[in-house]
Amino acid sequence: MSKLAGKVALVSGSGRGIGRAIALKLASEGARIVINDLDAEPAQRVVAEIQAMGGEAVACTGNVTASDFAERFVKTAVDTYQGLDIIVNNAGYTWDNVIQKMTDEQWYAIMDVHLTAPFRILRAAQPVLRAYSKAEQEAGREVFRKVVNISSVAGLGGNAGQVNYSAAKAGIVGMTLALAKEWGRMKVNVNCVAFGLIKTRLTEATADGNASVQIEGRDIKVGVNPDLMAMMERSIPLGRGGTPEEAAGAVYSLCTPESDYISGQTIVCGGGISI
Repeated sequence: MSKLAGKVALVSGSGRGIGRAIALKLASEGARIVINDLDAEPAQRVVAEIQAMGGEAVACTGNVTASDFAERFVKTAVDTYQGLDIIVNNAGYTWDNVIQKMTDEQWYAIMDVHLTAPFRILRAAQPVLRAYSKAEQEAGREVFRKVVNISSVAGLGGNAGQVNYSAAKAGIVGMTLALAKEWGRMKVNVNCVAFGLIKTRLTEATADGNASVQIEGRDIKVGVNPDLMAMMERSIPLGRGGTPEEAAGAVYSLCTPESDYISGQTIVCGGGISI
C-alpha cells in the first residue's frame, strides 16, 4: 500500500529540478499534488507526468513572493482535493555577491523567496490545519501532518559570496524550530532538510560562466565553473554531488508515517558533509 495514499501535498517550485523530483516522489506514493512554478508550461508538464503515472495533480502557477500567492496556493489544495496534509517549501534561487557589492534588491529578493514566501504559505495554511486538527481531536483520532522546509548547508555553516542566501536559509531553520513548538498541539511535524551540492540547472558546470536564467525580468547568473565543481565534489565524503531524486528522498522520509515522532529537526542531505 502506498504510504501517502489520500494525502494532499503543496510543493512550491515543483516545475523543475529538486521540486519536480519531490512532487514525483510524493505522487508515486499516492499523494495528490499541487504543483507550482513561475511559468505554466513546466508546471503543466509535471502535472502531466504525474497523471501519466496514474496519480493526481493540479497546477497553481505564479510567483511565491506575490502578496496573494499563499492564500491561492492553499485554496487550490482545499478546493480541488478537500484536504491539506503536506507542505514542502522548496521554491528558490540564488543571487550571489560579496557583501560590499550586494544591492538591497539582491538582499530582499532572496529574503522574500526563501523566508517571506514560506512564512506566508504557512500562515495561510494555519487556519485550515487547525480546523482539521480540531475535528480529528474531537473524534478521538490522531492524524499527523507534515511541513518540510528547505534549507542549505550555507544556512548552517555560511558561504562566502552568499550572505543573503546564507541568512535566509539560517532563518528558515529558526522558523522550523518555532513552528514545531507552535504546531505540535495540532499534530503537525515541522522539519527541515538542508541540502549540500545537488546537481540541477542552477548548479550545472558551465565552461564559459555565462549561463543565466530569467526570474522576474532579471538575468540571474547560474552554473558553476567545471574546475570549481570538481573541487567541490572532491570535498564531499561520498565523492560526488547529489541528484534531485536523492534530494527528494530526504524530503519524502519526513513526510512518511515513520516520521510521526520527529519534529523541529534539520537533516543535512549532503553526501556526508559535516558543518
